[in-house]
Amino acid sequence: MTQLLEDRLQILAGAARYDASCASSGSRRRNPGGLGNGAFGGVCHSWSADGRCISLLKILLTNVCIFDCAYCVNRRSNDIERTAFTPEEVAELTMQLYRRNCIEGLFLSTGVVRSPDFTMELLLRAVRLLRQEHRFGGYIHLKIVPGADPLLVEQAGRLADRVSVNIELPSAESLGRIAPDKSREAILQPMRQVSGLIVAGRDERRGRRKAPDFAPAGQSTQLIVGASPESDLQILQLAQGLYRRLELRRVYYSAFVPVGDSRVPAIPAPPLQREHRLYQADWLLRFYGFAADELLDADNPDFDPRFDPKAAWALRHPEFFPVDVQSADHEALLRVPGIGVRSAQRILRARRVGRLALDDLKQLGVVLKRARHFITLGGRAPREVADLPLVRERLLEYRPEGRAESRQLELFAPRPEETVREVISGEF
Repeated sequence: MTQLLEDRLQILAGAARYDASCASSGSRRRNPGGLGNGAFGGVCHSWSADGRCISLLKILLTNVCIFDCAYCVNRRSNDIERTAFTPEEVAELTMQLYRRNCIEGLFLSTGVVRSPDFTMELLLRAVRLLRQEHRFGGYIHLKIVPGADPLLVEQAGRLADRVSVNIELPSAESLGRIAPDKSREAILQPMRQVSGLIVAGRDERRGRRKAPDFAPAGQSTQLIVGASPESDLQILQLAQGLYRRLELRRVYYSAFVPVGDSRVPAIPAPPLQREHRLYQADWLLRFYGFAADELLDADNPDFDPRFDPKAAWALRHPEFFPVDVQSADHEALLRVPGIGVRSAQRILRARRVGRLALDDLKQLGVVLKRARHFITLGGRAPREVADLPLVRERLLEYRPEGRAESRQLELFAPRPEETVREVISGEF
């Protein structure tokens, strides 16, 4: 690797760190006779201290960009050092690092150079070199450039395991003010196309098992938190709509990093605590049966940073509690703070063979420091939730996030065992 290539790698890998949507799970791609395999356990995960996946080579093809998005460090008007890889260099670099066991796949994004179609062609050439010449079957996540031709979008989904188009801002008004070179339709059109092709591919495989996959790990998107005035409720409603209408695998939330542009807020630090609360709420939407309008409303449009979204909902709905763990159904158990998806399933199995005690719940994975305020065991526990001020005080005493000020969560800091489990699994 030449010194020049190392310099470019440092610049373009650094520029790519602002894109959070790089998880690599969910691919079914097989590669008999080739190098690398994205199916099942073929892609390994490692995690940084802030919980993000680092198993992929995560780079931009170029940080040159014709767009002038105020939230982006690579915007046209920003005075930064510009550089680029060729598609051949991206393919060769990926193979070198894969052979050294440094990575298990590639996350490839880019600035927009000349035009969306021209840029998309460069991205596709890099991926074709990997798939066809190097016979690389490992995981590839490819960014789709908004405004690219539908034929190029389809080719991207045939070659990559996951594709994504970053919607970035929650409303068309904010997009027009902060990212004037982009349009909401240019972003949503490829997302709708990818969703349709994923559904069509799924239907085709029902009748023909060897039908080729289209983006087997699905599609994702990213929303920037704090660069525009929309509330948490608006952001969560948008995410809910994307999950329901476009079958997105994930919506990622990225705390806005101040970039020194007058069109965006001059905040002292990224709103990391807000980002974390949105991730928790997103988990509730996808796995716990909550709706956005349950978690927030017109009177409470933003999350209380002191409480996780499920605990905040429970405190606003004392009429739902206490939940009798000995007889409640699965949906009711999932509404209890401290009971996650897996612990709810374990409770259902365990109570078939006998009555449960508090110690049993702890063994089943329930976080009793929170759950005990909202449950009974066959009516044998006091209804502590009736005393809401006391419950609030007790929940504030148990703060898995640690200090009151906003900061990014760290996976490897000394924490209670149940807190580490929450960070890894999203269960709370």
